[in-house]
Amino acid sequence: MQRRKALRALLAKPLLTAGTDDDALRLARRHSSELREWLAVETGWRLVVDAESARLFKTAPTGLDGTHPAREGRGRAPFGRRRYVLLGLALSVLETADAQITLGRLAEGIIVAASEPELADAGVTFTLGRRDERSDLVGVVRLLLTLGVLERVAGDEDAYLTDTGDVLYDVRRRILASMLTGARGPSTIDATDFDRRLAELIHEPVADTDDLRNRALRHRLTRRLLDDPVVYYDELAEDERVYLVNQRHAITRRIEEATGLVAEMRAEGIAMVDPDDELTDVRMPEQRTDGHVTLLVAEYLAARADRGEPVPVARLRAHIRKMAIEHAAYWRRGVTGPGADAELLTVALNKLRALRMVSDVPGEPPMVIARPAIARYAVEAPTIRTGPGTRKATRT
Repeated sequence: MQRRKALRALLAKPLLTAGTDDDALRLARRHSSELREWLAVETGWRLVVDAESARLFKTAPTGLDGTHPAREGRGRAPFGRRRYVLLGLALSVLETADAQITLGRLAEGIIVAASEPELADAGVTFTLGRRDERSDLVGVVRLLLTLGVLERVAGDEDAYLTDTGDVLYDVRRRILASMLTGARGPSTIDATDFDRRLAELIHEPVADTDDLRNRALRHRLTRRLLDDPVVYYDELAEDERVYLVNQRHAITRRIEEATGLVAEMRAEGIAMVDPDDELTDVRMPEQRTDGHVTLLVAEYLAARADRGEPVPVARLRAHIRKMAIEHAAYWRRGVTGPGADAELLTVALNKLRALRMVSDVPGEPPMVIARPAIARYAVEAPTIRTGPGTRKATRT
């Protein structure tokens, strides 16, 4: 059970650091040999554990999934293009920085790094003179604090935002060095096209033998089952689909034994369900307005899933406007105001995309289509069942 707890901690947070994750790090150190062996055999992921950190070098099953963006904290806005660029520049500045650095000095280094002609040609410029740019930098720094790359010594980021003070950090170099998880270093890639560079960064060559090809298939599929809310057969390559259909019971059994996840197998695919609801960054259902809106949108789409027809986004917005009037007394203020329907729908669809319950349909007008996993939120009209001495209403 303790080894399972350690593995679950690493899956939930692949970088455990001393001072922040002491209990989980202690377990990871205690069971490092068994964890390292299981991960190497089943996933091909590396695990490096020392006194300061435990780093699970996960590699994404695909480089095209944008449904789980970085955030500086739970409930915060997701990282956009500018924050990701700032994150990369901040890491490059920290790589050559002293053991301590102030937020102001980090900002100066980023401005210099951002002046490279390649970034200017790509339309990326930073002066950090505007408050929104400074807010983005603070968001990046707070993510690095969460990851353990930086450790605050004195000061507060809010003071930097208001130009009333600075912040001093320790740079934790061992953790900084473990940030990149790709199979190759970015400097070794010659491709200039972004998609090609990304593909080469995560590409893992496979030797041309049956045993090694099968091992690579097992690694890819186990990774997806551990990382993705649902693995649909129609999203897999042909060799992956055939292998998973034939080996699904063996693969899911090993995952269940190691992690405590429970396999839910359907005709369309497989989901590994967490009874404790810990190994996810997107939860459903949730309370409050956004959670209720997401549930209502899922219910609306689930009722139409059997038809297999795309649903226009405009129709979903109209449905939310109607629901906002109906639930105005319970939802937060402003939900019936101009543009509120679009904001509520954006949050709901982003969550449903991340949970693999909907996907976008290319073209105009914007449309989405329900995926099979959304069927669990279908609601049928109540039926009355009667029998001797009984009268029961059922709702499925």
